[in-house]
Amino acid sequence: MATAKTSFDYDDIIACANGQLFGEGNAQLPLPPMLMVHRITDVSETGGAHGKGYIRAEFDVTPDLWFFPCHFVGNPVMPGCLGLDGMWQLTGFYLGWLGEKGRGMALSTGEVKFKGMVTPETKLLEYGIDFKRVMRGRLVLGIADGWLKADGETIYRASDLRVGLAQDKAD
Repeated sequence: MATAKTSFDYDDIIACANGQLFGEGNAQLPLPPMLMVHRITDVSETGGAHGKGYIRAEFDVTPDLWFFPCHFVGNPVMPGCLGLDGMWQLTGFYLGWLGEKGRGMALSTGEVKFKGMVTPETKLLEYGIDFKRVMRGRLVLGIADGWLKADGETIYRASDLRVGLAQDKAD
C-alpha cells in the first residue's frame, strides 16, 4: 500500500537518505554529493505513460557542484551516469513509497540515449519515471522508463530501468 503523501521536500529526501522515511533496512536515497534529487514533486500509484504509476522530481543545478571542476577540465559537464543514477534513485524511492520492504539496488537498464548535456549554466533538472511493472516475490522489482529534462528540454531517456529491493537475510 502506498504512502498517502505524494510530494517530498528536501528535508524528507535527507530523512530518506538517513534511513528514517521508510524504516531501517528499507529503501534509502544516497546522501549528498551522490544524491541527485532535491525534491519529489509528485508520485502516484496510477497514471503515467504506462498507467502503472509514476514519480516526478527535481534537482537544482549550481555551478559549484562537485563534478563540474573534474569532468572535464575546460569543458565542465555533469557525467551522464549521474542523471541515470538519479533515475535509479527515484525508481527505488517509489518502491519504498509503495511500502515494499528491503534495501534498494540498481540492477540494470535497457537502452539509454543522451541528446544534451548538463552544464554549469543549467538551472533545473526534472525527472520523470513511468512504471511498467512492480513484481513482488523474494525480490521486489520495479521496471520503469525514465526521462531527464534540463531547463525544460528532454536530454536523457532510459528504458527498462530495473531496481530491486532485497531484505537482509536476518529479516
